[in-house]
Amino acid sequence: MTMNDSASHRITRTGFEIRPADGGPPVRGDVRVAEGAKPKSAVVIVHGFKGFRSWGAWPALCRQLALAGHAAVNFDFSHNGVGPDGEFSALDLFRENTHSREQDELRAVVDALADGRLGGRKMRKIGLVGHSRGGGAAVIETAEDERIGALVTLASIADIPSRWTAEQIAAWHRGEDVRIQNARTKQMMPIGPDYWVDVQQNRDRLDITAAAARITQPWLIVHGDGDGSVPVADAHALFAAAGENAELMLVNGADHVFGVKHPYAGPSDDLRTVAEAVLDWFDEHLE
Repeated sequence: MTMNDSASHRITRTGFEIRPADGGPPVRGDVRVAEGAKPKSAVVIVHGFKGFRSWGAWPALCRQLALAGHAAVNFDFSHNGVGPDGEFSALDLFRENTHSREQDELRAVVDALADGRLGGRKMRKIGLVGHSRGGGAAVIETAEDERIGALVTLASIADIPSRWTAEQIAAWHRGEDVRIQNARTKQMMPIGPDYWVDVQQNRDRLDITAAAARITQPWLIVHGDGDGSVPVADAHALFAAAGENAELMLVNGADHVFGVKHPYAGPSDDLRTVAEAVLDWFDEHLE
């Protein structure tokens, strides 16, 4: 496995937009398909907090998924803060983002695959790969939607409320923004009070561990035991809640992004290990 996006194989990449009924900003993404292939399955990559579809290894992983015979989809949540310039220039949207919005947008992508608007045909076999916060979204979507045939989570969170301090929650209760630094760009990124309102009002739907207990589809839980952003305890919590179709894969010493940086400079050994496991999982459970 090369995990090299410049490998000498021909891939067709088609951009798409899904516009919400309320007229808000669209979900934008790409579908990659191996040239001449007619995939019967699709795999969707769900990015995490402060993530975006062109981050690091995601395009290279999509390429490998396409070469394995799937329609590979990655997309930007509409309020992830990334503007038309590809940078975090839309922080006004980032401020307004919520978990429920992301769940609805992920469902819209799955709907578009299932009804044939993406991928060129109606996809009956759909897999999800969710990273970090996107892993939590993928867990909830898989629990809610029987059209999802297989799931992989990478360094996934197991809970939402515990991610925040008492001081941050108090600020939201006062109607103030909470600002989080982007470690790569050093920007201070605002999260408005409506974020916490959504967490409270939709606490049952957004209970990731409860959703994990309802999943019956094959699920591979991948986590680095050197993760300093989301502790490996989250992986153990998800695995403890999950049913008999789940497997836990711990990557010795791996960090939150499995040794990869942005811009992408090629795969790490940890990424090669994870990518091989992802491809094997969908080869077994979506074919």
